Amino acid sequence: MIEAVGLTKRYGPKTAVQDLSFSVRPGIVTGFLGPNGAGKSTTMRMLLGLDTPSAGHATVNGRRYAEHAAPLREVGAMLEARAIHTGRSAFNHLLALAATHGIARSRVEQVIDLVGLREVARRRAGGFSLGMGQRLGIASALLGDPATLILDEPVNGLDPEGILWIRNLLKSLAAEGRTVLVSSHLMSEMALTAEHLIVIGRGRLIADTSVAEFTASASRGGVLVRTPDAVRLAELLGALPQVTVRTDAQDPHRLEVEGADGERIGRLAAEHALVLFELTPQQASLEEAFMELTKDAVEYEAVVTPRALVEEHAA
Repeated sequence: MIEAVGLTKRYGPKTAVQDLSFSVRPGIVTGFLGPNGAGKSTTMRMLLGLDTPSAGHATVNGRRYAEHAAPLREVGAMLEARAIHTGRSAFNHLLALAATHGIARSRVEQVIDLVGLREVARRRAGGFSLGMGQRLGIASALLGDPATLILDEPVNGLDPEGILWIRNLLKSLAAEGRTVLVSSHLMSEMALTAEHLIVIGRGRLIADTSVAEFTASASRGGVLVRTPDAVRLAELLGALPQVTVRTDAQDPHRLEVEGADGERIGRLAAEHALVLFELTPQQASLEEAFMELTKDAVEYEAVVTPRALVEEHAA
């Protein structure tokens, strides 16, 4: 289990993390999200004792990271996958790490097979592709068979097969009762992998909740309806108190309804013998929810230049 209590980190006049408290429970994958500059990397560095907090403290499995006698056996971390000696082979890189904690050579062999690097294990890591480097970083994190994993952007550089592999791996490790904290900018992947989210912006906590609750908080609560009797159904729904109906000029069979749930709409349609093709609650995606709830916490915001201005400047 990971515990952060009042974590604060200042670099001169700049406060990167401000009074941040959260817990990461074992048994589920927890996503750690935030815009660029939100303080995610700084927070993970403080969890691992790489940065000293200006205030507050963090513990992993009940102790500060530096207090563990064999940290690799307690916490597996990957903050920078390419933090390796480029002249060493993947096998020797892992073997050197294993030697620092009395980890058997057989375990090195196991993690090489687990991450799919057997064919390149004797090649110099400096020549690895981004995806191969990511797999080696994950192997390093898993080397001590730790109860806790902290991974920063583990799917970077992985192909679709690799992304599916890491997704299933993280879920299986959590199912074994391990604590898994994963940072990522890929909202679609987090939606498929994580069950719980910790979201920060400008160094402060924005949300500490389940994925379902997070997306529900940004959903409008409407219902998408498709019916060949759209005009009649819109009239019936519009006569109900506090119900709003929007039609679609491009699709005459489509309605967006707010103020009535699917059951109420379905019953009303049945009472008047109206056919329904579709009745779908509108749920915000994780990406939509993230963009909505962090819009005021974006530190680096791009300015979209109208195409006409770009063309005029180029001319």
